[in-house]
Amino acid sequence: MAEVDEANKPLFAGLSDVSISEDIPVEGDIAVPVTSRGADDEFSTLDEPVKDTILRDLKAVGNKFVHVMYPKKSSALLRDWDLWGPLLLCVTLALLLQGGSADSKEDGGPQFAEVFVIIWFGSVIITLNSKLLGGTISFFQSLCVLGYCILPLTVAMLVCRLVLLLVSSGTASFVVRLIIVTASFGWATFASTAFLADSQPANRKALVVYPVFLFYFVIGWMILTFSPSP
Repeated sequence: MAEVDEANKPLFAGLSDVSISEDIPVEGDIAVPVTSRGADDEFSTLDEPVKDTILRDLKAVGNKFVHVMYPKKSSALLRDWDLWGPLLLCVTLALLLQGGSADSKEDGGPQFAEVFVIIWFGSVIITLNSKLLGGTISFFQSLCVLGYCILPLTVAMLVCRLVLLLVSSGTASFVVRLIIVTASFGWATFASTAFLADSQPANRKALVVYPVFLFYFVIGWMILTFSPSP
């Protein structure tokens, strides 16, 4: 009978009578430690004022403009890529090309849309060509480089507008604008290839540089042939 009673007794019946004395230390630490902020947590934009974020982004865009004007073997333009600078340059160039003699109702669509489509569609085509030829640069990095390297041509467009305002249209004005556009075209092509050449196979660099040459040539031709509406 005693064995039957032991078998029918609940398994944890006696645990309710067991108490842990306060003198017996409990091993282990269940407290959540309060860790100090590491170096990775020091920079956070969540608590950053909007003004500081805008100024920081503008500073980054300005640094990339410096890299384009003084091209050198640096990965900063590729590592910290963004599309704010290319968008700003594209909008600025399209606005500067407004008011030309081609902007008439009989002569097709608006100049602003034409510039926008040429720049972005051309950049996408060059990027896809680079990837198909075995380039190691990413899609958005290539768009960033091609967009930022429009800076010399945008500056040339601004100077050409000033030349057209100060000098009457004629041979002298055309020669001055030709020199400015040619120099800016060469600088834009040189700056872009300086960043993109190392990411391409050695035996296919010419196939990558040629579309870049055509891309900036078309933009330069648009700037050179611009004439203000009477």
